[in-house]
Amino acid sequence: MQYRYLGRSGLRVSVLGLGTMTFGGVNRFALTGNTDVAGATRLLSQCHDAGINLIDTADVYSSGVSEEIVGAAMAGRRSQFVLATKARFRMGDGPNDAGLSRLHLIRACEASLKRLQTDYIDLYQLHQWDGQTPLEETMEALDTLQRSGKVRYIGCSNFSAWHIMKAMGIAERAGSARFVSQQIYYSLEAREADHELLPASVDQGLGVLVWSPLAGGLLSGKYRRGVPPAEGTRHFTDWGEPPVHDENRLYNIIEALVAIGESRGVSAAVAALAWTLQRPAMASLIIGVRTEAQLAQNLAAAEFVLTAEERAMLDAVSAPPLPYPLWHQVNHASDRLGPADLATLAAYIRP
Repeated sequence: MQYRYLGRSGLRVSVLGLGTMTFGGVNRFALTGNTDVAGATRLLSQCHDAGINLIDTADVYSSGVSEEIVGAAMAGRRSQFVLATKARFRMGDGPNDAGLSRLHLIRACEASLKRLQTDYIDLYQLHQWDGQTPLEETMEALDTLQRSGKVRYIGCSNFSAWHIMKAMGIAERAGSARFVSQQIYYSLEAREADHELLPASVDQGLGVLVWSPLAGGLLSGKYRRGVPPAEGTRHFTDWGEPPVHDENRLYNIIEALVAIGESRGVSAAVAALAWTLQRPAMASLIIGVRTEAQLAQNLAAAEFVLTAEERAMLDAVSAPPLPYPLWHQVNHASDRLGPADLATLAAYIRP
């Protein structure tokens, strides 16, 4: 297993992490999985044996049951793992049971600590933006949690780039805790983060954690052009995420991954994960699995390296069109682009 620093922090995380949205199976989360304590205990043992140290959950997953299962499965071996959780979404019927207010964040953190059966959370993440709460209040609350010892590091998830930069500016002016990471949706199928989020991560020294790096299983190789999805797969249900905007492009990507996998003796999923790990600012890919066999199959991605030719092929088949002002910058400012710009625009610049 390889380990990378989480942004500019001294915290090292495994390049593959275990996502736990599949734990619990309560309400709509049953569509993703229903792993119980016994199954979670086996998965965490498998992670430890493979060198995976990052476990990612959230209070909203199965209405807190996922955190409860993680806490039970981690009992007696808390120090073996870097534990990450999130808060923001609704956890009750009250007017203050959602959002990023000081009241809700501190209350949510204390509730997560109880469910997780731990005294501290290694990485506490804002799960989504809240445009109705002053960001100064949110960042101050996170700083309070970190200074109290309940939280070691803080990060965000599903923020826009301007949200991140505003938060970083507030933290810098206040001399308070700053984000060390952002958790985003990113894969060969969905490269929107190339436009702003990855350059912001390079510029600000944020480690990138990726949720659903196989696009909800679409890049696993089990979906093929012209073949209806098998019953029981997520995309046979009405889960609805992630969206697919260009089905023809998706199948072109899948076919390229399958071709690489067949020529190198690995699965399409391993090839897809390896491509993502080689992108700018990547720290860890959060993999959600239902079974130990699925986890075992994906472990090879931690050591698999694509050739330059394979990377170029996947880059080309998945490259999204550049929105304004990026295409204008490529055409007219390529001689003055910096490292953060070039992290994702270099491939578009003609020699």
